[in-house]
Amino acid sequence: MNQFSGLSPQHWQLEARNDGILILSLERKDTSVNTLCQAVLNELDGLLERMAFAPPKGLIIRSTKKAGFIAGADIAEFAEFDAKGTVLDAISNGQNIFQRIAELPCPTVALIHGHCMGGGTELSLACSARVASNDASTRIGLPEVKLGIYPGWGGSVRLPRLVGAPAAFDMMLTGRALSGKAARAIGLVDAVTAPDLMVNKAVEFIEHGVNRPFKQKATAWLSNSWLARQILPGVLTKQVARKARKAHYPAPYSLIDTWRRSGGMPVRAALKQEGYSVAKLAQGPTARNLTRIFFLMERLKSLGGKEHGIAHVHVIGAGVMGGDIAAWCALRGFDVSLQDREMQYIQPALDRADTLFAKKVKDETKRAATRARLQADVAGDGVGKADLVIEAIFENLEAKQALYAALEPKMKPNALLVSNTSSIALDTLGAKLSHPARFAGLHYFNPVAMMPLVEIVRHAGMAAETERRLAAFCRSIDKLPVPVAGTPGFLVNRILAPYMQEAILAFSEGIPGRAIDKAALDFGMPMGPIELVDTVGLDVAASVGKIMAEFHGQTLPDTLQVTPGKRGKKDGEGLYKWVDGKTVKPDLAKDYKAPDDLQDRLVFALLNEAVSCLHQGVVSDAELLDAGVIFGTGFAPFRGGPIEHIKAIGREPALATLKSLENKYGARFAPKAGWDAL
Repeated sequence: MNQFSGLSPQHWQLEARNDGILILSLERKDTSVNTLCQAVLNELDGLLERMAFAPPKGLIIRSTKKAGFIAGADIAEFAEFDAKGTVLDAISNGQNIFQRIAELPCPTVALIHGHCMGGGTELSLACSARVASNDASTRIGLPEVKLGIYPGWGGSVRLPRLVGAPAAFDMMLTGRALSGKAARAIGLVDAVTAPDLMVNKAVEFIEHGVNRPFKQKATAWLSNSWLARQILPGVLTKQVARKARKAHYPAPYSLIDTWRRSGGMPVRAALKQEGYSVAKLAQGPTARNLTRIFFLMERLKSLGGKEHGIAHVHVIGAGVMGGDIAAWCALRGFDVSLQDREMQYIQPALDRADTLFAKKVKDETKRAATRARLQADVAGDGVGKADLVIEAIFENLEAKQALYAALEPKMKPNALLVSNTSSIALDTLGAKLSHPARFAGLHYFNPVAMMPLVEIVRHAGMAAETERRLAAFCRSIDKLPVPVAGTPGFLVNRILAPYMQEAILAFSEGIPGRAIDKAALDFGMPMGPIELVDTVGLDVAASVGKIMAEFHGQTLPDTLQVTPGKRGKKDGEGLYKWVDGKTVKPDLAKDYKAPDDLQDRLVFALLNEAVSCLHQGVVSDAELLDAGVIFGTGFAPFRGGPIEHIKAIGREPALATLKSLENKYGARFAPKAGWDAL
């Protein structure tokens, strides 16, 4: 330990064993998780410099945090580097420090327990070997692509050379995290063992070395050969193109191309290519917007705290939404009772729940316990036991108010009552309640298992504590809460309605649905609006659309008239035909050319309403509005949200486009109040 005299690291702990092996433990000061900020990295650099001159017999790197190994780079710090123009310097610094680990004249072993993401995985890749714990919490990943970049501290260089290009690209292009067992299967880690045996296994590797299977070595060499780098990029690019356009998400394409060019280079030369490429991406609009979305997500996660006082959830209405809400709550650990008029209405929901549980819970014992938490309750006995009662019946004001009148006398004194209404104003809905302070809207989105957003819908008589408890509950079921005003349509449906109605109007004018959907997809939407109408159902779209059309002072397009047996995907026919759950879209004529302003019609209908919502205080600020629309509709994430997109366009050019559309299509495109404040 003499070589470390004079050093007083704040974030690293040193332990010298009697056998000459040094254990270096990361305990980042004043945080619950380890992230690699520059202070942590620079301390590590100083320690590694001393080790290089007086190397130990071996080095073990681990975390003392209960949460896990290392969560990755400090993203807030990288946003600061971007603002200062020092991104490349920060990337090069991290690369150089990790290369110091790789060049130490002694064996090095990373012990991975709990989360190991991004920069944490890259640090481990610089070590001679990796040992993962067999704990269920252990997850190893490189999720940088979700931030519009790719691993830039050596991960994209080292991983393909360790596990082979196919397995490496599967990790890096998807951002998927692996369990210890799965990581062992591809050769990412060299052993998986119980947490309390990890040090012993690391010592074994230091004493005797690591003997990797010949198959892994051969795969790694062959898949990185010159020939492989001529063939594989084309295959990978086609796979990526099916999910992401290069103009929208350049990082995957840049990753593939950089590997193609530098895969055969010495490590230091390849690192230089990686650094330049990642720095360029990090300073581009996609990465900046995706990083912004990361912080928006963190903000939503922080709402409400952790305590909600909810153990039992009672859901009334076993339709698609109610049944799926009930199943999701049971999956996340709550006791749930599901009520409807007769068992014949509840059974399909239970069947769907079984499908969800089979997909999400692989352990049969745990799956049985999950299923046991969800109980059919025709009689409604669960109302008196519930801490949260969720109403999810059909959209009818009188029916909902009659139900509330019957429910309130049976509910526990501190229980919350919420409605999953998608469009009815909350002040109206709760006008006859005896305890309006404990009433709110809790609006989920379909499909419940996939859509991350839940709107917490306010009204004048709602208590602040009700909102706080509901936000905490949303986080406990892994959803993102956004508080919104209780106006018709709330936030997401109100903003989406003009966009959808404009698509239907264009369709009724004879513009093919495929062309309309293509215009939206070209903008970056996850699904075209015509296909979306069919997916949610023309009956649902017409019901919500009628309310929103009246609110906007418009007439519902005739195309949204509902014909029995032609309600969309659920009937196999709507605006499109559906076969095996997939659309059958008629091909466009070869000489067909969509109107030049088609995309603008769709997008600016949405943007105009977003400005109006912000002006009227439907949400408290632009960040919450952007977050709600992105997580509630899938609005092109790389554009950062409606308000951020307007800023990118520029207010005056955006207003000029609206004026042009107003002159051509009428008053529905007149700029709404709020543009002057942008």
